[in-house]
Amino acid sequence: VQLVESGGGLVQPGGSLKLSCAISGYDLQYNGVAWFRQVPGQEREGVSCVDTMPFYTDDVKGRFIISRDKQKNAVYLHMDSLQPEDTGVYYCGTNLYPRCPTAWKNKNTYRHWGQGTSVTVSS
Repeated sequence: VQLVESGGGLVQPGGSLKLSCAISGYDLQYNGVAWFRQVPGQEREGVSCVDTMPFYTDDVKGRFIISRDKQKNAVYLHMDSLQPEDTGVYYCGTNLYPRCPTAWKNKNTYRHWGQGTSVTVSS
């Protein structure tokens, strides 16, 4: 299983970005796929997960939307109203579970990761 993230970049506060996670080597259907964010020196932390429905942490709820395209075997994270605290390297991960696990925010839940895409929110 390979995951490849893209779509990161530099954006001003209040701006938007759409991250993509392309998956190959496995037909995910509605298996759980999560997005994580990591800041240097800190733990990788869960941001959102999607199976047949989306899950979000409180700090991104209402600003981020996770979606998937079954035909393209891809998962996306559309991020609006970006703030400096959203800065970090964003990773997508999966353990091929049928659903987002109860501990979906825990990085140790996932076995497959992409290489990450960097997001910087700064004026």
